Amino acid sequence: MDIKNVVSGGFEKEFWCHFTGREKQNWKIQSGTFSRKQIHRFPSIFLLFQLLFCVILPVSSQSWDGVVVTQADYQALQAFKHDLVDPKGFLKSWNDSGFGACSGGWEGIKCAKGQVIVIQLPWRGLGGKITQKIGQFQALRKLSLHDNVIGGSIPISLGFLPNLRGVQLFNNRLSGSIPSSLGLCPLLQTIDFGNNSLSGEIPPTIVNSTRLFRLNLSYNQLTGRIPVSITRSPSLMFLALQNNNLSGQIPDSWGNGGKNLTQLQSLALGHNSFTGGIPSSFGRLSLLQEISLSHNRLSGVIFKDIGNLFSLKTIDFSYNFINGSLPSSLSDLQKLVVLDLRNNRIVGSIPATIGGISSLKEFELSHNNLSGEIPSSLGDLPNLDSFNVSYNNLSGAVPVKLSQKFNSSAFVGNLELCGYSLTTPCPISPSSEVPPPQNKRARKLDIKDIIIIVAGILLIILLITCCVLLFCLIRKRKMIKEAKTGQGEGAVAMAKGEKGTPPTAGEVEASGETGGKLVHFDGPIVFSADDLLCATAEIMGKSTYGTVYKATMEDGIQVAVKRLREKITKGQREFETEVNALGKIRHPHLLALRAYYLGPKGEKLLVFDYMPKGNLATFLHARGPDTPIPWSTRMKIAKGMTRGLIYLHNNVNIIHGNLTSSNVLLDQHTNAKIADFGLSRLMSSTANSSVIATAGALGYRAPELSKLKKATTKTDVYSLGVILLELLTGKSPGEAMNGVDLPQWVASIVKEEWTNEVFDLELLRDASVIGDELLNTLKLALHCVDPSPSARPEASQIMQQLEEIRPETATSSGDDAGAIPSASD
Repeated sequence: MDIKNVVSGGFEKEFWCHFTGREKQNWKIQSGTFSRKQIHRFPSIFLLFQLLFCVILPVSSQSWDGVVVTQADYQALQAFKHDLVDPKGFLKSWNDSGFGACSGGWEGIKCAKGQVIVIQLPWRGLGGKITQKIGQFQALRKLSLHDNVIGGSIPISLGFLPNLRGVQLFNNRLSGSIPSSLGLCPLLQTIDFGNNSLSGEIPPTIVNSTRLFRLNLSYNQLTGRIPVSITRSPSLMFLALQNNNLSGQIPDSWGNGGKNLTQLQSLALGHNSFTGGIPSSFGRLSLLQEISLSHNRLSGVIFKDIGNLFSLKTIDFSYNFINGSLPSSLSDLQKLVVLDLRNNRIVGSIPATIGGISSLKEFELSHNNLSGEIPSSLGDLPNLDSFNVSYNNLSGAVPVKLSQKFNSSAFVGNLELCGYSLTTPCPISPSSEVPPPQNKRARKLDIKDIIIIVAGILLIILLITCCVLLFCLIRKRKMIKEAKTGQGEGAVAMAKGEKGTPPTAGEVEASGETGGKLVHFDGPIVFSADDLLCATAEIMGKSTYGTVYKATMEDGIQVAVKRLREKITKGQREFETEVNALGKIRHPHLLALRAYYLGPKGEKLLVFDYMPKGNLATFLHARGPDTPIPWSTRMKIAKGMTRGLIYLHNNVNIIHGNLTSSNVLLDQHTNAKIADFGLSRLMSSTANSSVIATAGALGYRAPELSKLKKATTKTDVYSLGVILLELLTGKSPGEAMNGVDLPQWVASIVKEEWTNEVFDLELLRDASVIGDELLNTLKLALHCVDPSPSARPEASQIMQQLEEIRPETATSSGDDAGAIPSASD
């Protein structure tokens, strides 16, 4: 008998305790074999091994078909599950027997040699808290529970895990202080507690690990100073402490004389309450690529060694009390992309050498005390797409290239600056004036020259006019010809139907020799197929579903036409059934479908009323600085959208699935009308999946759609909530704020109790009157974008709350007229 074999090995198939005397002649233990005679010879040894495998092993481990998890880890897993709230049932696979815990059967769990090494359960909607028994996972390397709704405190026992490499708990509802015990984890590489409700001071021991390269504590409620130990960490690469309540001076010990902290690449300390000057030791961080100190109370000058940070791409020192002049060494930062120093007290002139930073894209120096002229070299920056020097003391003429590229808002507030708009012309110097004629003969020659010049100009204008008319005539003939062949996209790219008597209002069908069919629904505008197909067309946008045109007919009637892509629509019979149902839907806040056309080659056109006021996205984000939108108008739009959505959900059983501000149209009275509803019923499932993905890229998609791929009333409510946030903030959801989407950004600001920073500045002018309405609407919008679908209200509940927030004083004007459909689908 090989005792070593018995102890170190295992049974081939069954446990000893599962056998009976008559089942087999021999029992095998890997290379060792016992016969019945040997068992009778060594009864005490046999009893020992029977006890070992039948009693002791089940106590120390859970084992099924070769899958083994230690008893300590099994108990810790049960405690972990017990303390969490799992509304979606993701942890159902964590069965009580423990079967499959280490073989992939338990979701989010990975093991090695019977011990749990990874717990990874992000985006699961988990609530509850993290158990203190997590300290029993002695082999745990990674804990990833981000993007849930887990509350409670961070367990102190996390610090008792000797193998812990990464802990990611961001985007939860954790509270309490950060345990200093984390400094006991020697292998820790990543700590990410961002966007929670953590309070207290940052423990100095948090950077004890010499392998820690990422520390994110942003968007919490931390107080106190930055520990000096953080400034001396030799391994830290990414440090994010922004959006907290940290105070005091920023330590001036970064890099520790150049011996340590040479790895730091990203430093974010914005939105705190730091005072004092900008540490000069920042100049030692040679690998630094991003530095943000915005929205603090810093003062003093910009450290002169900033030019030594050759890797810098982003500098954001905005919203402090920084003074002094701009360092000339800024021009040494040849990788710089963003320079944001607005809302400070910077004096002096703008160095002309900055015009040599070819990579520069954003240049923000508004609201300072700069003087002198704007260097012409700035106009030669090839990548510059954002520029603002408004509200300084600049003078002289704005470089022509800058005035042509940026509007007047980039230069206003500089009383001695000129040449940036028609209302601010630069004075003509005496030397540039034409000298008076010297004698009579000279005056006569000048008059003759003028006559010749004027005659020449008139001749040129006449020739150009003739060319334009000739071109228009050729183009008109070409469009008619293309319309007849069904291929001309310039004439709305529509197949031409037979000309006949114009149809009357109601559901009327007109067809012709080419097989085209035009069907009208009720509405104020009637036209024939020939009128439609011969109209001049202007492309307004393209999307997944097709192309949108503004079509102008010969009698001046304007309509909006959406030509659907032929390969993604349903078959003709099914298509007609669905489109006829959509054509009957009428509501003051829904865009009405007026007609549709089916061409002989499969062309499918949808016709809507055209209105030049456009969509909410343009109305809100593409307006000039002198075109404010009052709160009453924004609230009217919000109510109109909600009424339209209620009708879709409750009356016609339609899920929009792609509600965005581009799909909310405005009539002449600024009444909202939802467009593009029901289009998913005309399309294949592949096309609809693409639209859902597009909505996600734009920032309107509910988080559950990334997995479910099916829109619901609650996903529509999420999109409505995002649009409400647009109306409140004036920000576009497609523009990520600090790397997060609009709902997350708003939630983080509100959590920090800086709610006023959320609202559009023009709304705050009347905050004394509408303050409660703004706050209550913000609360409602955040309710709509709750990560959990079940927590979101129904559209009817949203309408009820909007009415309570701002009761109607008069009936808003509106009819069933539509507006131009958007190209977002």
